[in-house]
Amino acid sequence: MSQYITIRKAPGKWSVRAGGAVLGETSNALELSEGDLPPVIYFPREDIATAFLDASDKVTHCPHKGDARHFSIVTKSKTIQDCAWSYEDPKEEAARIKGHLAFYISADVAVEQL
Repeated sequence: MSQYITIRKAPGKWSVRAGGAVLGETSNALELSEGDLPPVIYFPREDIATAFLDASDKVTHCPHKGDARHFSIVTKSKTIQDCAWSYEDPKEEAARIKGHLAFYISADVAVEQL
């Protein structure tokens, strides 16, 4: 594991909400710390209501984690563009986040420890 990236089991139970709906809750979240950036919570894909997610064409690259595929959240009232991402084939130092989703926190999306 790189000293730049640290991945650990996130303590407690976590939820993600968007558009007034709970998209997922889990006690199996991972917390990824990367350099000086704030930690990011990664949810196991099986704990997310993926029916709300729509794959987008956006792909970003991280030299430490690899290529991230992005998703939009489709709610009853709107579509929140490119607000979730997943590393489908992460680099070895981030292998634990494979099969997980993370979310950009905004006025429309909340990630909270319960």
